[in-house]
Amino acid sequence: MTGLFFLPFLKARMLKHFFSACLVALSLFASTSHAATDAAQPKKMTAEEFLASLHFQHGKITLPGDIATLDLPSNFRYLPPDDAERVLVDAWGNPPGPKSLGMIFPESVGPLSENGWGVIITYAKDGYVKDDDADKIDYKDLLKDMQKGLEEANADRIKQGYGSMTLVGWADAPYYDKNTNKMYWAKELKTGEQQGNTLNYNVRVLGRHGVLVLNAVAGMSQKTEIKREMQKVQNFTDFTAGNRYVDYDAKTDKLAEYGIAALVAGGVASKLGLFGKLFAFLLAFKKLIIVGIAALGGAVMKLFGRKSD
Repeated sequence: MTGLFFLPFLKARMLKHFFSACLVALSLFASTSHAATDAAQPKKMTAEEFLASLHFQHGKITLPGDIATLDLPSNFRYLPPDDAERVLVDAWGNPPGPKSLGMIFPESVGPLSENGWGVIITYAKDGYVKDDDADKIDYKDLLKDMQKGLEEANADRIKQGYGSMTLVGWADAPYYDKNTNKMYWAKELKTGEQQGNTLNYNVRVLGRHGVLVLNAVAGMSQKTEIKREMQKVQNFTDFTAGNRYVDYDAKTDKLAEYGIAALVAGGVASKLGLFGKLFAFLLAFKKLIIVGIAALGGAVMKLFGRKSD
């Protein structure tokens, strides 16, 4: 009887130990699963960690493909294509697009700061662009055509989930230097209800096989600074020997399908199709959004896990 009396008690104790063991096992499984989930989640970076992970370069830079060189003075630095993509997409909020040849940044201002700006470098290998129409272009009429074209493109922008955009006017009228075969102009853009207009400063370096495209993105309040700095940028940027405009050989080299007017109006972007044109404008649009929110810690906080940049 005594044995029979203790049997339920032993069973109860065994069950207690069994359930305890189960709880321990479940606890271990949960913590292991949690650890695995944590490991699968990308680690949030602070702004300092993000900036430290960028590989800035200084001095004389040869761009990918040995197309052109940048002879950077001490107050400028260069970021290679992969890191430039991270800044454009991860930090500035642009959609992934055609890969650039890198970016140029001022040494004194960080790319995540409120007044940060950069120059996006791309190359359009569309052939030799004839410049014989440069003196014949009526840039006032060209501006009207561009404004109308952007107006018509707004329906597609809105379908893509982006705000409408207005080309307010020239922030700097187009100017072509026949001695250096370099052209520059600046556009003032307004996007939706966004406060403050965008400055899109453009430099084009004409070459033997195509055009080197340099676009600076900033706020209109930075126009004086950007204009001054972009004059320096165009001075230290040039094609390598054999790729320069003067190296063109009419017998063997391809001629571009557009001239200077189409270059200003978006001839290069049109080669990329609608998305290419949207991307070119979004660089300006999204940069201002990040700048506007950065002071409040919104988008930058979500990306880097903290409120300051």
